[in-house]
Amino acid sequence: MAAPGRVEAHAIESSLDRLESLREGLMLESHFSNGEPVKGAMVRLVPPNGGQPVEVGQMNAQGRLSFNMPHGADGDWELQVDAGPGHRDFLEVPTQAGQAQLDRVSSADPELKSTLFSAHQHSSLLLMGGITGLGAVVGGLAVQRRRRS
Repeated sequence: MAAPGRVEAHAIESSLDRLESLREGLMLESHFSNGEPVKGAMVRLVPPNGGQPVEVGQMNAQGRLSFNMPHGADGDWELQVDAGPGHRDFLEVPTQAGQAQLDRVSSADPELKSTLFSAHQHSSLLLMGGITGLGAVVGGLAVQRRRRS
């Protein structure tokens, strides 16, 4: 079992650039803090003011994905890189007439990332505590059965 101090997470760092060959195409690249590419992470765009997320695709083995913003998109879209619990990155992508305004892209507030990670840590510890408690109950029932036999 892992002690609370041993819970490890790999922060994800992402960059977004315009593809040179395509005027509207974008290239997302994401790596863990140790430099390893974020392979297989799901990427989605969340429209301004919520709404139904748009699945963009999955990161390749090099931690890259090329895509286009939705045609005619306007406002601040949230780009989510999801490599599983505790392994997520969020970029705010201001968009005008379907064109990402790359000079205005920003990462999620570090405090928000810290809060999300902290919530994940606590839920993991609660899950481990629940499993440990269940093991103690089952073990106690087994001892109780032996005494009756």
